[in-house]
Amino acid sequence: MGTDGNNKSFTLVEVIDGGPLKITGHLILKDPKKDITASPAEVYLCRCGHSCNKPYCDKSHNC
Repeated sequence: MGTDGNNKSFTLVEVIDGGPLKITGHLILKDPKKDITASPAEVYLCRCGHSCNKPYCDKSHNC
């Protein structure tokens, strides 16, 4: 059930201060350049552009 008591699923996007986007919920991540299609329950996506594993965050922003 969703947080409002109905059966709808939801996706939550959190902007982490000085870090990545944290996305949780029902989602499909598709990256045709890397031939990736995934349905993770939680994912951290790079916002800084420094990750060597784009679109995923590898914490390069901490350097």
